Amino acid sequence: MNPFRTPRSGPRTPVLASIPQGVDVGNGTVTLRLYDPIDSYGGDWGVSAKEFAAAVDALPDGTTEILLLINSPGGEVWDGLAILNTLRKHPARVVAVVEGIAASAASFIAAGCDEMVMARNSEVYIHNAWGYASGDAEDMRAAAEDLDRLDMNLATIYAEKSGKTVDYWLAEMPRDRFMTAEEAVESGLADRIEGDGDAPAARARFDLSAFARTRGDRTPRAALPELPRSTEPGDPNTKEALTMSDTIKAGLVQRLGVRAEATDDEILAAVDEALDERAEPTDPATPAAPEVEAQPDPADPATPAAAPDGAVIVEAGALAELQRQAALGATAHASMQTQRHEGIVQNAINEGRIAPASRAHFLNLLGKDEAGTVKALATFPKGTIPVAELGHSESDTINDNQRLTAKAGWGAPKKGA
Repeated sequence: MNPFRTPRSGPRTPVLASIPQGVDVGNGTVTLRLYDPIDSYGGDWGVSAKEFAAAVDALPDGTTEILLLINSPGGEVWDGLAILNTLRKHPARVVAVVEGIAASAASFIAAGCDEMVMARNSEVYIHNAWGYASGDAEDMRAAAEDLDRLDMNLATIYAEKSGKTVDYWLAEMPRDRFMTAEEAVESGLADRIEGDGDAPAARARFDLSAFARTRGDRTPRAALPELPRSTEPGDPNTKEALTMSDTIKAGLVQRLGVRAEATDDEILAAVDEALDERAEPTDPATPAAPEVEAQPDPADPATPAAAPDGAVIVEAGALAELQRQAALGATAHASMQTQRHEGIVQNAINEGRIAPASRAHFLNLLGKDEAGTVKALATFPKGTIPVAELGHSESDTINDNQRLTAKAGWGAPKKGA
């Protein structure tokens, strides 16, 4: 059943083979029209599978193609499946043409045909199976299981037609999804739009994905994670300042000859100054000597060879000193990076995003991919892990952390051999 289905009385359009008078039907093509709700009662309630099968049985011998014209709000699932399988069993090729709307059960009938064509401005409507039940809790659970099974069954029809996965259509159906003719082609359900050529041509001419919207969406939308305002999760105004370790600071003070009370910034400035002194003349007033390209004497083995383009010759002692100074700077940078990583992980623990026991795990991830790990931490909801730890199992905490990482779509836990 679906929202379009309304009981009515009075005459209706019969589902019969339509062979216009005075037209040569020697090509073997006949027309069927599905212009009613699909209902097991038939008659004034709609068309039943029994009535439709009788119409198919009445088709003339030699029918090689059935043109099924559809403008139906759909209806009962099982009668819809019976109608689809009646068409599948007929030897003729079946081309479904959606002239108005193929909704609910009519949508999977159309998708199950050999070809599905959308008339201009026509639409398709898909949704989860509906049902009614009364009784106790066991009856309700059984009804829910029946609906889940039907949803899986219908999703396989859409998947076989479109080439997309069953899971894709199981996610689309709860949205009560309307699709325009162009969107039906883009999704893979329809092969073409009548008069517009095949599907690739229609996709090239119509790309309405930017304007697509759902109507009647009954699925609660997931809340988007709060985006961090800096490279770290949480409030950047509460970050702790990074400081140089006492060991590194003492070593740099001794080597650079700065005062012991120097700040971190002053020490780093002294490092930059020492490197600049090695790279440039100490007295800017002294004019630089003109560059003279060395002319080595091949006959004299003591004559040094000219340096290749892009290279300079440096005295060994000066090179060693530069390397030592660079190593000091790299050590200081590594120390500050470690402290920054520890601050990121501690902030996530304080906000209840991860467990304290997973500190080493995320420090390791930050060392491999800082940006990706920061994004993953930002997707973890705050308050998931109690800030005041009451006791934990190391293995349980790690498993919880891996599940949170997988849920965020970042990485995948590796299984042992």
